[in-house]
Amino acid sequence: MQQRTGEYLLVNGARRPQPNHSALSTQHAALRVDGLRREFGGLTAVNGVSFAVAPGERRALIGPNGAGKTTLFNLVSGELAPTSGRVYLAGADVTGLPPHRLAALGLARTFQRNNLFPGLSVRENVRLAVQARRGVAWQLWAPAARLAALAAEADDALGALGLAARADTRVRDLSYGEQRQLEVAVALATHPRVLLLDEPTAGMSPAETAAMTRTIAALPAELTLLIIEHDMDVVFALADRITVLHYGEVLADGAPAVVRADPRVAEVYMGSEALGAE
Repeated sequence: MQQRTGEYLLVNGARRPQPNHSALSTQHAALRVDGLRREFGGLTAVNGVSFAVAPGERRALIGPNGAGKTTLFNLVSGELAPTSGRVYLAGADVTGLPPHRLAALGLARTFQRNNLFPGLSVRENVRLAVQARRGVAWQLWAPAARLAALAAEADDALGALGLAARADTRVRDLSYGEQRQLEVAVALATHPRVLLLDEPTAGMSPAETAAMTRTIAALPAELTLLIIEHDMDVVFALADRITVLHYGEVLADGAPAVVRADPRVAEVYMGSEALGAE
């Protein structure tokens, strides 16, 4: 749950300063997109989107299906190059850089469908991310003694996500909710400064959704999050600020209470009853 007190935001008991977005420059933003546009033939999927995310902020990106959310994620994460516009990470222009370059600069992403290795153990999946970050991925089949430090770091990441007891389990034997948690652990093992979460609770049961929401809320306060999410209970539980996309453009941007009260958002996305719910 969120509560605002003066210049601070309380999220599930954690106290974080509220960023002043009106004064947030490219140099001070953890992530900034400026006039992003992406065309596919005659279709414009993203049309001049601009916003800035402060360090440590939890930003939700919402909108109806086809609003351009995943395309925007693909532009930010280097999966697609923009037709025009720029992407800045911690003040550096990273427009068009491929995903592996962005990962080295501190940006990680999870996907709607997981990219895990089902035949490997939970620990091995996270260890591969640690190896990639350290530049020793080529030592995949090195003797276990050489990989002790890597395995220990992987275990730390699993412990943070509540998966330590499943470290030796094959990924294919995990529940769907556990696999989504593992995706977050893999992303955290790359030590990102900015983490993009693409529908982290999609397809989950209510219990799994609640567990994932708690997991995300407990992530380090200094980690900047940009989250695509359709579950409004999750959005309002986690987000410091919400950006609403509609037909590839920013329809609304502001604190959750402001977005909840915006009649345009009620009309095009959530429905007036959902917006009015507390």
